[in-house]
Amino acid sequence: MDPDDDSIRRLSAEIERRRRAGGEPDPAAPDRPGRRALVLAGGGAAGNAWELGLIAGLHDAGVDLTEADVIIGTSAGSTVAAQVTSGTSPADLYAPILAEVPASPPATGREGLRHSASRGVSGQSYLEWSNAVIASAADAPDMRRKMGAAALQADSSQGSGAARWRDIVAARLPSHQWPDQHHLVVVAVDARTGEPVVFDRHSGVDLVDAVAASTSAMTPYRIGDGLYINGGYRRSENADLATGYERVLVLSPFSGRSRMPLEWRMDLAAQVEELRGSGSRVETVFPGAGAGEVFDANALDPSTRRQAAVGGHEQGRALAATLAEFWGRPA
Repeated sequence: MDPDDDSIRRLSAEIERRRRAGGEPDPAAPDRPGRRALVLAGGGAAGNAWELGLIAGLHDAGVDLTEADVIIGTSAGSTVAAQVTSGTSPADLYAPILAEVPASPPATGREGLRHSASRGVSGQSYLEWSNAVIASAADAPDMRRKMGAAALQADSSQGSGAARWRDIVAARLPSHQWPDQHHLVVVAVDARTGEPVVFDRHSGVDLVDAVAASTSAMTPYRIGDGLYINGGYRRSENADLATGYERVLVLSPFSGRSRMPLEWRMDLAAQVEELRGSGSRVETVFPGAGAGEVFDANALDPSTRRQAAVGGHEQGRALAATLAEFWGRPA
């Protein structure tokens, strides 16, 4: 039994309840054969660029992943999810990455890491910090509680860090409004309780705040009275939240790996097993060699973005024929 099994059922049911409460058409209705979920995992600056490049490459070749019935974004994947559902074309999201000027050499320390994707911070300090928390935990829920406690203890900014982070996140999003034509779900973790949280347009939370919460790592992000940390502390992909969808496509910059003990079942293979066990068809896509050997601590370095995006774009075009059969609607 997955130790997080109860939260899977609860969060999946909440996603479906909100979809129906919002008056959205049932994707399982006879005139809409097959429900499709797109899952966008975290992966730092490089992961964001690779996912955008891949989605653009597939779109150029005739496969539109933004037609998914639900798009689930976690950490850097939540930024991608908000970007591709903004009404901006995949090509227009991809093109600016090619023109980006590499940032100055990485800074160090917690405050620098918080702005990793904009300041080019090395991920080594983050890995050391989080690995220590993981090693001290008894199981996944205990890890999330301890990660939240450590983040709360690390925050000495008195709110100024969160305000700066919000500005950075806002600048990355073409639209600050939840999309009307897509069911977008953003995953975070409550820093005080360690409980997973899902945000969507029915949550009463601004889109910018939801993405800022999902991407916040070593310090918490405040929304009202709540404090939140990175959604990847639940699971890097959170693909299991697509339970009940007929077809699930997962883009995983870290190739499904997890730094957590395998018995916690936080790796992508465990999530795919659960999804297939519930009747879903699942495909996963990992970065190819063309994206660069950057999907590790270096993933936070903005200088990796151009190669990651180009590699993703080429990979998307190459995979289009295969994924079209999986993703395309039945005749």
